Amino acid sequence: MRPRFVADLEVTNMPKTTTKEEQPENEQNTTLVGWARQSRAGGALKISIHSDAISNCHTYTTADGTAYIPLVISMAALRRVLAGEQSVTTVSQFSEN
Repeated sequence: MRPRFVADLEVTNMPKTTTKEEQPENEQNTTLVGWARQSRAGGALKISIHSDAISNCHTYTTADGTAYIPLVISMAALRRVLAGEQSVTTVSQFSEN
């Protein structure tokens, strides 16, 4: 007769693994260019952009000839920062394919 081994396993709620198709739009193929956080006083959103990273970003030009750098911040992550649930979130740019 073989001995029986019984293990006590603790079950925890682990975050769901997501596939690329399930990831939020702003987390797919992005390049990190900076951080956004709430000011210590809480009255402003502070955005810090890395100068080398921003200089490598692609731009678009409007009809009047003005160039812009399109950046994204996750709305869900920004809400968590503003609610005090997390301290910072990323500022990114979609990567060109």
